[in-house]
Amino acid sequence: MIHVINPGLLTTVQDLGRRGYTHLGLSPAGAADSVSFRIANLLAGNEANAPALEITLIGPTLEFETAATIAISGHGTTVSLPINQAFEVAAGTRLMVGPLSAGARAYLSVRGGFKVPQVMNSCATFLPAKIGGFDGRALRSGDKLAIGDRIQSGPRKLSSSFSYANLLPPDGPIRVTPSLQSDWFDHETIGRFYQQPFTVTDQSNRSGLRLAGEPTPSTGHGELLTEGIALGAVQVPFDGQPIVLFVDQRTTGGYPKIANVISADIPRIGQLRPRDEIKFQSVSLVQAAELLRAQERALHEAVS
Repeated sequence: MIHVINPGLLTTVQDLGRRGYTHLGLSPAGAADSVSFRIANLLAGNEANAPALEITLIGPTLEFETAATIAISGHGTTVSLPINQAFEVAAGTRLMVGPLSAGARAYLSVRGGFKVPQVMNSCATFLPAKIGGFDGRALRSGDKLAIGDRIQSGPRKLSSSFSYANLLPPDGPIRVTPSLQSDWFDHETIGRFYQQPFTVTDQSNRSGLRLAGEPTPSTGHGELLTEGIALGAVQVPFDGQPIVLFVDQRTTGGYPKIANVISADIPRIGQLRPRDEIKFQSVSLVQAAELLRAQERALHEAVS
């Protein structure tokens, strides 16, 4: 059993998401950075989809009732802890993760995964509906987490040539493809969208990242009927300030979409902090598919 002494800012149990229920209004939820999530599990010797803790900005303090093997992946913390490697924790250890030194999220896996019930075939916490994970909510002081049995192999290591930059480029534009309503925006507006930097605002969360910049309003197409929304859609409401719809997003909406973040860059969205600046770059669907394949190859080669 693992005792939550301090939950940190926002710590939830996640897996890779709840698929196949968008017709019921449930987005997949799941890890905001699926690459770092999978690395943490693979290092601990778990199945890639074993429930793990998603840590946001400030991590928890946990007390281990029994010895355990854990791994923390993502960005480092301001506390001296091993990152991107499995390590042993003795019974009685009180482990403080503390603030992250970079990025918005890190993932803590325990060998065997966290034992929480599945809801609709997933252990992911979906905060808007209060389902999944640990009672459908973020962790609180006093919670007790049981360790599961979702072990796949012995603890693993990252290759000596591992580089996060190969998986999640820390710099450079967020790559997007055109979306359903790209033609609702005139040439000048589209040019401005791709040329200017946007700032991630404090109103951002797992449902969507609200951006601030020079407005990019649509032009003269009237009202849009409500329709399904893809993960990573860049929606533009009436004020012209884009919103990148994210893992806890609503499944339908009525604002035009100017672009859609490619699958390979969705984990990068999960690492953006408030007040970070980003720019967008348009790529083709063929390029988007190749970038995702390259990322998957690099992940496969990284974990031995």
